[in-house]
Amino acid sequence: MKTPTPDDFRRSQADIIDRNNPQSSFRTLRDTCPVMESGGITYLLRHDDIDAALRDPATFASSGRAALGNTRPRIPVDIDPPGHLRYRKILDPLFAPREMARFEPEFRALAHRLIDGFADRGSCDFASEFAVPLPSLLFLSLLGLPLNDLPLLLELKDGVLRPPADNTADHLARMADRILQYFERHLGARDSSEHSTVISRILSAEQDGERLTHDEVLDVLFMFVLAGLDTVTASLECFIVHLARNPQRQAQLVAQPDIVPSAVEELLRWESPVPFVPRRATRDVTIGGVQIAAGSSVGMFLGSANTDEGSTDHADVVELEREPNRHMAFGRGIHRCLGSHLARLELKVALQVLHSRIPSYQIAPDTVLQWHAGNRALDELPLVFPTGAPA
Repeated sequence: MKTPTPDDFRRSQADIIDRNNPQSSFRTLRDTCPVMESGGITYLLRHDDIDAALRDPATFASSGRAALGNTRPRIPVDIDPPGHLRYRKILDPLFAPREMARFEPEFRALAHRLIDGFADRGSCDFASEFAVPLPSLLFLSLLGLPLNDLPLLLELKDGVLRPPADNTADHLARMADRILQYFERHLGARDSSEHSTVISRILSAEQDGERLTHDEVLDVLFMFVLAGLDTVTASLECFIVHLARNPQRQAQLVAQPDIVPSAVEELLRWESPVPFVPRRATRDVTIGGVQIAAGSSVGMFLGSANTDEGSTDHADVVELEREPNRHMAFGRGIHRCLGSHLARLELKVALQVLHSRIPSYQIAPDTVLQWHAGNRALDELPLVFPTGAPA
């Protein structure tokens, strides 16, 4: 059975989901074909089916999925039990809420500096001037990587996640190899005194008296650069598009800054910037009357689960003060997003600082948004807003 490539997943999603209004697509599919096949991939759309599958890694495995040019597994996302637990025990403490909270002052200062660059202009490309550099620079600082390397790392990340239309497997392999070569050079030139960075702590961390091997460290860092330089950027772009189209919600955040944490959760639920996760069926299984053969690729639409009326009251309404909010934007089960606490901090600070400085904004007239498949991201997001905003 042929394993689908990342391009197969992108094309399949493009065929079935309206990227400008995915919630409507999800609603239609849940009502008509909640377990469906497209491009050799079986997709699940109902909350309960996805929840059960993500909690069953023995049946729906993360190993053996479509590769992103890598020949070794991406750690920890491509590792199944029992080996998965070893990696999470090493990595989870590095991204715990208390650890991430230490970076909040630095992050707020960076957000203000970026806004200083365009607040008096009355316009900006929110993508390139805020959504990309804000989380990316913090992430490089957290890892202890040179900030000047950001353009290179973004080029490599995009080369893997958003390759050109005529890309080949060789292209992905070259880009993945360049990422590994970058980290090989960094580890070789690393100052041993950099004890407080995430990379240094990964190198020194032990589980049952054993440290990660050199190759395991590279595989962790390969995963980090793909996730850390993309998902929060995509989330910010989704959030701001939604808020720009709903000025009453902008005003609500300006008037009630204390609700920003719950607003982050609700916008994650509604927008689901990472709309799906792939898995591989390890045995024959039947879901919703549809047979899924062992070895089949399965795509789980988190965005559909998050807007499923069968699991959430008023799921088709955005309620910025919704509590509780048990969304799946960070996944579920053992592979729940390692960086969720960092992402929450970044998104909270970004919305608080942005709305304190620029309380009213809209998408520039005549803009046609061009959403990427995969993570719901944009190359450009032009905004306009009144000058003389609060300092």
